[in-house]
Amino acid sequence: MMKLESTTIKLSPRFDLESMYPKYRKYLAGAKVGEVVTRFAPEASGYMHIGHIKSALLSYHYANMFEGKLIMRFDDTNPSKEKEEYEESILEDVKTLDIRYKVITHTSDHFELIIKRCTEVIQRGLAYADKTEHEQMKKERMDGIESIYRNTTPEENLKIWEEMQKGNLPEYCIRIKIDMQCKNKCMRDPVIFRHCTTPHQRTGTKFKVYPVYDFACPIVDSEEGVTYALRSNEYADRNHLYNWILKTLNLNPVKIMDFSRLNFVSTTLSKRKLGWFVDKNIVDGWTDPRFPTVKGILRRGMLVQTLIEFMLEQGPSKNTNLMEWDKIWALNRKNIDPIAVKYTAISKKGIQKLIINNFDLIDQSIIMTPLHPKLTEVGDKPVHKTQTVIIEKEDLSDLKEGDKIVLVKWGVFTIKTISKLENDISVIIEANPEDMDFKAPKKLTWLPYNSNYLIDINVLEYDHLLNVLKPDEIEDFSSFVNYNSKFSTEFLAEGHMKALEIGSILQFERRGYFIVDKKSIVDNNKLVIDCISIPDGKSKTMSGLATNVDAKLLQKGNK
Repeated sequence: MMKLESTTIKLSPRFDLESMYPKYRKYLAGAKVGEVVTRFAPEASGYMHIGHIKSALLSYHYANMFEGKLIMRFDDTNPSKEKEEYEESILEDVKTLDIRYKVITHTSDHFELIIKRCTEVIQRGLAYADKTEHEQMKKERMDGIESIYRNTTPEENLKIWEEMQKGNLPEYCIRIKIDMQCKNKCMRDPVIFRHCTTPHQRTGTKFKVYPVYDFACPIVDSEEGVTYALRSNEYADRNHLYNWILKTLNLNPVKIMDFSRLNFVSTTLSKRKLGWFVDKNIVDGWTDPRFPTVKGILRRGMLVQTLIEFMLEQGPSKNTNLMEWDKIWALNRKNIDPIAVKYTAISKKGIQKLIINNFDLIDQSIIMTPLHPKLTEVGDKPVHKTQTVIIEKEDLSDLKEGDKIVLVKWGVFTIKTISKLENDISVIIEANPEDMDFKAPKKLTWLPYNSNYLIDINVLEYDHLLNVLKPDEIEDFSSFVNYNSKFSTEFLAEGHMKALEIGSILQFERRGYFIVDKKSIVDNNKLVIDCISIPDGKSKTMSGLATNVDAKLLQKGNK
């Protein structure tokens, strides 16, 4: 697995971050310089994914453009789902994205205050203890039917609440009494506290009851001095409840700023569904290149710069669209093209040998050629000449005896003979050292046929994990899993690639862009490099094995 290093991000010249700030300042109505406080508050129940990136970057940059501060807060109200591993990973990703927060907090820092607030609303007759079975409660809320426990006296509710805090009466929960006839069903007496016996990773077994997010969030936002809560509009129905809690508890005001949720074709952003893939060993963990996690998409070759540009260009728009991945990968290509070093690779399945009959009569010195035509600081690579060279077999298909060819970075050659053998084709060529016409119709990339100058490469290509456009709208998505979404093709490449580090971006000429994912030592101390194909936004693949999502399945999955 590649190691993700965090560095200060240098944005491309065409992306002027400071010039974008005035465009977006108007969205924070009433914001004053030096007084803006935002927060990024993920739940540590999975790895950070591309949906979180938008929330994190907008929250950070809105605070930054008003010279305010960002609070990094973990919503740790559900110990049965949360892990320290996830929290550590999220902090790594935040650092990688060059997001600078003022302080790290946890909702659990305020558990005693939140419990106190719950006691207060019970005393005021605005909340009650309820032991209605879950499915029945769900149905009653949908139908607007009041619970039989709704009119229990505050005194009786307080007694039950005291016992719940001791770990007793686990069948009970606490519900706020609002309006069971409200058209916004989020307001129909929602649960605000429930029992949980799983030890909390920070507080251990100190607490036996835990607040739900909708109750804890406005209380903690107000307590920590948040002035603007930026969140995706999938929570829009809950804004009514958020504001009701602020007003009812007489808390400091917090303005909610909604923005559109990111939705990508054939991609689930549900941590529960992503966790299912991990648990079933369908993927290589949360960092799998097919995953929309920060680590997954960076491992596949997305640049941090691309993520920042893309998210800020999206801005605070509230228009929700189902997006193709092509757009962000096309933007990424513009960013990697200026930095990708150039190499040649040839598929082991399609090797064609060319034998040079006058090899002894030509200059056999090593050719030194730039790794990148415009980045002199990255240096040169050696190109070795050998009497036999290899090309892609398909490059021979339209050639005939007498044709002139150019071996790129070497010179002009003439095809002398093409002979068909039993299972192969023999091709003899002749060098024309005096011929400087490098505009020959056919220019061929090639490699020296000598194991000392070659290295084995595994090229990994990936397709969508799901054969359905909108997997998060489908409860049982398992029948739409694409179990044939990872492909490996063996290649030979220039031996100089041994010098590349994990995470290096390169271009195989005539093939596309790749990222070095892994370097392994196999039989007889042989080095093999795994390179992941970086999508280029053109919906094509190098090997032809990975395909677009099956149209029939997409149709079926979205009826």
